[in-house]
Amino acid sequence: MSETHTQALWWASESFWRKMAIWVTAGSFVVLIFLTFDTVKQITAGTKRVPAYANALNHRIDYVFDAKRNFQVPVIGVEEPLFGKKLTEEEAEAMVSHGKLTTQAKNCMNCHTLLGNGAYYAPDLTKAWLDPAWGSSAAREQAMVDFLMHPELAAHNALGRRMPNLGITEDEARATVAFLKWMSSIDTNGFPANFKPIDQADAAPVVEPAAPAAPAQQ
Repeated sequence: MSETHTQALWWASESFWRKMAIWVTAGSFVVLIFLTFDTVKQITAGTKRVPAYANALNHRIDYVFDAKRNFQVPVIGVEEPLFGKKLTEEEAEAMVSHGKLTTQAKNCMNCHTLLGNGAYYAPDLTKAWLDPAWGSSAAREQAMVDFLMHPELAAHNALGRRMPNLGITEDEARATVAFLKWMSSIDTNGFPANFKPIDQADAAPVVEPAAPAAPAQQ
């Protein structure tokens, strides 16, 4: 009777749960390492979901509905350099990094949300580059720079929750706009939901001149 009772309680022994704790901890650690490396691969610029800096800044970012995934996704469109200047990858990365550091230095996440992180006091900035509130796509770039430098002068900032003047310089404002454009190109699995992008139908695409034909052989 005693032996049967002991065998029935093998799963309740201290040694069994000690071994289980070790195996579960070791297994979780291996899974965590795998997920960490996989996450880094997924969020690195230049991958499928996160476009390279120059690719985003030098092209139009469209936002189209994907029927298979059942939500809107960003798509790299025709060539449309930010502020009219085509950048190299190094220049684009430096500009985006400057903009990211500016949003951190000015504590933008105290009020705004970026990629799901931050506060919900002010508008979400994940797709701010595509926000129709900027008006026409042609005036968007300068409108964003002007607003960042002097938000107190904007009519829509006069009522309700107001953005204060944070002393953002023109270089910081342009870099922040670059950061926002690049961020809008990231595939966020439909976040934020129900977002309606700016109408870019009136924006003329930049057409690359055709390469001259090679001279005919005599």
